[in-house]
Amino acid sequence: MSAALYFALAGVGLAALGLRGVVLAGAALRKLIAANVMGVGIFLVLIAAAYGSESPDPVPHALVLTGIVVAVSATALGLALLRRLLGGDDDER
Repeated sequence: MSAALYFALAGVGLAALGLRGVVLAGAALRKLIAANVMGVGIFLVLIAAAYGSESPDPVPHALVLTGIVVAVSATALGLALLRRLLGGDDDER
């Protein structure tokens, strides 16, 4: 078995665990973390798919890099919304 197949299987496993967490988790913070785990699994599958041919395809790599930036931004937004929703510290300046 090749390394790309191992990465793809690990990515599918992470995506499945993340999906399970999103569906079954009760707390909103746990759902947000599970969604991030699911995203990492999808990124791993995309990277493994890029190594399918003799020369690696740069487009999935660029998509994954862009996806990482979007995921970090979406996580920050989700955390800010959760803090506002759950009545965190009101530091209004």
